[in-house]
Amino acid sequence: MKSGRPKIAIIDPNTLSVLGLKQLLQTVMPIMTIETFGSFAELEANHPEQFVHYFVAMNIVLEHRAYFAEHRRKTIVLTLSLDNGCQLSEFHSICINVPESELVRSILTLQQHAHSGGRNIPPMPRILQQKILSDREIEVMALIVQGFINKEIADRLNIGLATVNTHRKNIMDKLGMRSVSALTIYAVTHGYVDINKI
Repeated sequence: MKSGRPKIAIIDPNTLSVLGLKQLLQTVMPIMTIETFGSFAELEANHPEQFVHYFVAMNIVLEHRAYFAEHRRKTIVLTLSLDNGCQLSEFHSICINVPESELVRSILTLQQHAHSGGRNIPPMPRILQQKILSDREIEVMALIVQGFINKEIADRLNIGLATVNTHRKNIMDKLGMRSVSALTIYAVTHGYVDINKI
């Protein structure tokens, strides 16, 4: 491994799906290097044993079932249906045909289950571990990702609505984020919010 960082492979012929998933995974697990492949042949040509996880389209798993069955512990099948009858029982699966918030929750749940407490992954770089937000901003962020609207946050924290808006803007600016999904990933991966509360 050139960079010394763990690597994840996404194997899926759907370019848009791959780009979206890559973006989400990089946000959830910034320590990982993510490489993408449009086919199993491309993966095979690039030393597949170097990857700690494969996120693979269902059709590719079916075509190369023997390989992925042998590597089932590190294979996550990308499905288009939530129906358990449409999923491969021996593999972990993530349905990618859901709203962004549900996909983020699925990836975070999978990450927490497989790597709780940072198990099996290297520590985050010091810059990513630093506390960037004030205590009040952390409180506001936690309520935002739990789905509370600004007025409810103001009421819960006994602060004005304008103050909530200011905190919200400052949080997004400090973290360089533009969506609640990105904020959710940050809050969960840094331990500010339990995945079960979102």
